[in-house]
Amino acid sequence: MPEYTAPDPIVDVTGAQDVAEDLVVIPDRGVQLVPNIGVIGGSHSVLVVETGLGPRNAESVVKFASEYAGGRRLYLTTTHFHPEHAFGAQAFAGEATYLVNRAQAEDLAAKGDGYLHMFRGLGAPVARQLEGVALRAPDVVYDAAHDLDLGGRVVRLRATGRAHSRGDQVVTVPDAGVMFTGDLAEAGQFAIFPWFPPHDTDVSGTRWIAVMRRLAEQAPRVVVPGHGDVGGPGLLADVRDYLELLRDETWARRDSAAGEEAIAAEIRALMIGRHPEWAGREWIERGVGCLCAEHPDDSAGE
Repeated sequence: MPEYTAPDPIVDVTGAQDVAEDLVVIPDRGVQLVPNIGVIGGSHSVLVVETGLGPRNAESVVKFASEYAGGRRLYLTTTHFHPEHAFGAQAFAGEATYLVNRAQAEDLAAKGDGYLHMFRGLGAPVARQLEGVALRAPDVVYDAAHDLDLGGRVVRLRATGRAHSRGDQVVTVPDAGVMFTGDLAEAGQFAIFPWFPPHDTDVSGTRWIAVMRRLAEQAPRVVVPGHGDVGGPGLLADVRDYLELLRDETWARRDSAAGEEAIAAEIRALMIGRHPEWAGREWIERGVGCLCAEHPDDSAGE
């Protein structure tokens, strides 16, 4: 991964925004490695979605959520195990019950230490936030689906299967029409492909497309992406369409005489031409590499 050169990845809880009744989002403010964080309330409990990067960010989130809850019970969930989403869970110990899907818990156990080491190497701003991280196992693990009753409001936690990671989870609030996607969807940014062979190749472009088709069909009123501005159902369609185009252009060139590097450069130029305003251009080539490996004629992609 490239060295981190953006502002310090600090969660600013003062910018919390109401998106529905008793449901707020602490936005990322466009800062890299800061996720959008949700706080969802019911009559007797409150669910926090995402921790922020490291224990100090998470401590701010815990303080905000506790004050918001006003004595209601706290729960925590994370959309996947990556550091800015889950590596502050230790700050919630004794304050909130932490629950995730099984594949995410297994991801954290198997790859958490490796990602902690990798992210610490991104530069001083990131390393500072990761000081003192102790990876915390969840208190409750479910297999594919869990409905969490917050009191007069049920929140649906659903494992999607392998896509951006092996353990992605989508959080929906049906009565409010709100969906938290984690990094399955970003706003104003090319899809993040954590394709790091041979260390991590769990991301699947083809399965990601299938997930995004299903999510887009649900047409939620509000979509809270992993990063970027809160939007509507069009955000899901945009991600689906981009991934489909990336797949089609990659597979159309996959067997050409040009090498993968030349193919990736050509597709990068095409995608930037389509979306010149999008950030995260460095992820285009990784997406090409992933989809090359998933070509139907390549058994390694199965």
